[in-house]
Amino acid sequence: MTLAKALGHFAATNPAEDPETRRFLGFSLFDWATVGLAGVDEPVAQAARAVALGSASPQGSASLFGGGQAAPAAAALANGATSHALDYDDTHFGYVGHPSVAVIPAALALAEARGASGATLIQALTVGLETACRVGAWLGRPHYEAGFHQTGTSGAFGATAAAGRVLGLDGEQMMQALSLVATRAAGLKSQFGTMGKPLNAGFAAEVGVTCALLAEAGATSTPEALEGPQSFGPTHGGSADSKALAGLGETWLFPNVSYKFHACCHGLHAMLEALRGVKAQGANASNTDTVEIRTHPRWLAVCNQPAPTTGLQAKFSYRLTAAMSLSGLDTAALAVYSEETCTRPDLVSLRDRVTVIADEAVPDTASKVAVKTPDGVLQSTHDVLADSDPEQIEARLKEKSSTLLGANASTGLWEDVSAIERQNGITALISRIAATPAPDRA
Repeated sequence: MTLAKALGHFAATNPAEDPETRRFLGFSLFDWATVGLAGVDEPVAQAARAVALGSASPQGSASLFGGGQAAPAAAALANGATSHALDYDDTHFGYVGHPSVAVIPAALALAEARGASGATLIQALTVGLETACRVGAWLGRPHYEAGFHQTGTSGAFGATAAAGRVLGLDGEQMMQALSLVATRAAGLKSQFGTMGKPLNAGFAAEVGVTCALLAEAGATSTPEALEGPQSFGPTHGGSADSKALAGLGETWLFPNVSYKFHACCHGLHAMLEALRGVKAQGANASNTDTVEIRTHPRWLAVCNQPAPTTGLQAKFSYRLTAAMSLSGLDTAALAVYSEETCTRPDLVSLRDRVTVIADEAVPDTASKVAVKTPDGVLQSTHDVLADSDPEQIEARLKEKSSTLLGANASTGLWEDVSAIERQNGITALISRIAATPAPDRA
């Protein structure tokens, strides 16, 4: 059985009823809508929306963050880019990327265009997010370290599976869709720190819709498009980890998803949480002589911009965000990532006393920090995979949403997501996405 056939059978037929997966899916849908609404006025969101509004579709249209409608594939692109514009969405370290921003826009666009039920949408998102995680695990770290952005590559497979489930594709059609997307999935890490990064998420969602529609229309592809000679895995540096499909349909990888509570690259979060530990011990900007950060070497190519000059670059800087945290800036707030922050003399001075050390012994989900003060060295370690308590996650996501959207809008959004499987549940969520104005983030 080829990889596309196994994944296609799973995506088309699995009942998608795992309760833990569904609980975390609800968290991710709420978080995705939150950051999408918060990101509608970002330049990349405005550009993608302008292009999408120029499209039309005889097969139905889908709504956009901030209002307006477009063809499903164009809407998926715009909403995917918008929801990743702030780089504040969920991350899966086994998948090595951001799953929701690629998968949810594709499924939601087709669900609206085809009049699907909330139950169908949830099933589609369940198999789509899991498919993204499985393909990400199959490609593994070598694919990511070769320069590919898994949000755009593995995410495209998940988007296709979710879109295909909304369309009701059978196992054979789903296999064809997943084989087709193998020749379209793309995304480069060289885009990090630019508008290209959120557009990678949009492209993944767009191509997922397109390949599912092509398979529905009868298009076919080689069944060995993922693992065969000159196919996706071998040509894109994949590790072809056979264990990645173990327990497919019985055990679930997606619930290991991690959520962002700081408005920057997820690679910085373990460090920022560790700094909370040393601040609790008394460290602050005024008594800090030097800071030492130990992190896994792979993050140095992702989020170690030593002297950022723009707000986007600041979101990928160990040194500056550490200085921000120790100086009392709220790293969960969007507005602090700015050119002004990058050039503040006190922050630059502290930034230049921060040393980042690559350490193979540190897991890639963790960081160790040591702050030297006149009274001694304060140390703390944090692993983001330890942040797994559902009650705490729910509380922090609600707090984050309230900060970004305001208390009333956040409460209403949570209620809409919680009622997604009720009659008109999709309509209520879409109305909120399309009608809620961009929040005032000044």
